[in-house]
Amino acid sequence: MTPPDASHNRWSDLDRPPLNVTALRRGLLRPDTLWTSLEVVESTGSTNTDLAERARAGAAAEGAVLIAEEQTAGRGRLERTWTAPPRSGLFFSVYLEPGDIPPERWGWVPLLAGVAAATGLAKAAGVDMSLKWPNDLLVQVPRTPDPVGPGDGSSGEERKTGGILGEFAGDGIVVGLGINVSLRADELPAPTAGSLALAGAVSTDRETLLRAVLRSLEHWYGVWKAAGGDAAVSGLQAAYAAGCATLDRTVRAELPGGSSLVGDAVAIDGDGRLVLATDDGLRQPVSAGDIVHLRGAAGGLT
Repeated sequence: MTPPDASHNRWSDLDRPPLNVTALRRGLLRPDTLWTSLEVVESTGSTNTDLAERARAGAAAEGAVLIAEEQTAGRGRLERTWTAPPRSGLFFSVYLEPGDIPPERWGWVPLLAGVAAATGLAKAAGVDMSLKWPNDLLVQVPRTPDPVGPGDGSSGEERKTGGILGEFAGDGIVVGLGINVSLRADELPAPTAGSLALAGAVSTDRETLLRAVLRSLEHWYGVWKAAGGDAAVSGLQAAYAAGCATLDRTVRAELPGGSSLVGDAVAIDGDGRLVLATDDGLRQPVSAGDIVHLRGAAGGLT
């Protein structure tokens, strides 16, 4: 008989081994690095909630990393939930204290995390990554052959494989990342979701991927801080724009309060806002909202 808690057993899925916290600490926690502590928990509601509570209580130092093998109440933007099978992805949060950086520039930190994650994953997983403004990680998943027609000729479709959420806490900001690594097609939470495995990753070893993302995040955070939080001077603004799949497309911005705005996404401005060129000839910066890709180089709607 199968034990009732088999699905939560650390060794219930041999294709998804548990993280080796000792090896991760040995590789990441060094005196000359940003990362100061690293904890792996078996299961929690949300690493962002947990780490933010510690930060508000003064119990988290800059560079703290909290990782969960499973999140039962992971939070995305607009209070959406983020769930996945145990050990099928990377679910973690980090605590950063930008210190002397002007607070009005702190809004770049989640976008910085997006650039860092996309860069690190592209190198470690060998998968083309792109960013959907503001904080979604996209991959190309091969299309399923259509028995009715020849299709549109494209090699794949954009799927969300990760998301980033930042929130102020204590003297800094907690940044949470959720990345689908080994999810199979029948495990996806929505038709628009994907995973690194489905995108053809050359590696789905979570420890390798986590180290790559954290080292990339340390690099970009250091460059940004050295430039006084100036996204243009640090190269962050240009890097984000270069990897942003939202630019050069017609999009609909679903804004807070229920209104919406349709236009061509033409730029990322100095404050990290998405600039839309509307039919009336105006350029409208969007600082918050849900973006729907309507038309663009890849076609379709995402």
